Amino acid sequence: MIVALIVVCEVGFWVLLAAGLFFRYVLRMRRTGLALLLLEPLLEVVLLAATVIDLRNGADPGWKHGLAALYIGCTVGHGHRTVTWLDGHAAHRLGGGAPPVRPPRYGMARARHEGRIWLGTVVAAAVASLLLLAATWYVGDPGRTGPLRSWILVAWRAAGIHGLIALSYAVWPKRAPDAPEPVTAGRGRGTPRR
Repeated sequence: MIVALIVVCEVGFWVLLAAGLFFRYVLRMRRTGLALLLLEPLLEVVLLAATVIDLRNGADPGWKHGLAALYIGCTVGHGHRTVTWLDGHAAHRLGGGAPPVRPPRYGMARARHEGRIWLGTVVAAAVASLLLLAATWYVGDPGRTGPLRSWILVAWRAAGIHGLIALSYAVWPKRAPDAPEPVTAGRGRGTPRR
């Protein structure tokens, strides 16, 4: 049931997002669109409640509960950035707004950008860890909560790998391509240099 609910929440996230942007920019019903976008966190509350009810009804804590915590953490850590990014693109494409600011592509500006995204992953790991620790406390049987504790390691391992990737942008910053040499008038192919 929990895995199916995770899938429903993910599909619901994108459906609410698309509906919210459609109402905001195509139908020009900004308040309705905003209300639909603000319903997004309700999906995570439903998933959290279903997970707690499942554990309270005696379900063995397992990978599905860990996956639910990780999903909620990722939504908290990256959901706002995703919605903001898509809202900017929809405002430009559908609402006639200015084009969204593109993220930097080179140098330390790109490294800072990647670092900010990595901070979202750290928030996701922290939220998932807190939920998993709360579930471990709620179940109260150390012999049954091993799978929940193992998901804490999964969350921080993912944050560590993402951190190494983000750090690589600072250690080896991507350089902007060299500008092509300007062609001067009067010097064509085969003209000797003086």
